Amino acid sequence: MPMTIPVLIISMLLFFVLFFGIGFILNMLLRMTWLMSFIYPIIALLIIDDVRFIDYFTDTSNAFHKLGVKLTSLHPSDIIILICGFIGAIVAGITMKTLRKKGYRMF
Repeated sequence: MPMTIPVLIISMLLFFVLFFGIGFILNMLLRMTWLMSFIYPIIALLIIDDVRFIDYFTDTSNAFHKLGVKLTSLHPSDIIILICGFIGAIVAGITMKTLRKKGYRMF
């Protein structure tokens, strides 16, 4: 069933806000500005694939083959939603850098 435009827009907004919020909180707690931007691709791959995480170490070639098949079968709407989550993580880092430059020490 194809995704409708309203569902796509809401999903994009939710992923942006979700990963912006997680990135902002991680930045406040750990004081590592770009941490969520580096962690996001791993989280996105865990969302996409059907392979257990341990299989990447025990059955490497099969796990990466399944991941490649899954990545190539993504719909454009899924890719757009995942990109919005990544943008949210990056904007959280930019926001933290800006707040720190303006003198907010708690961030």
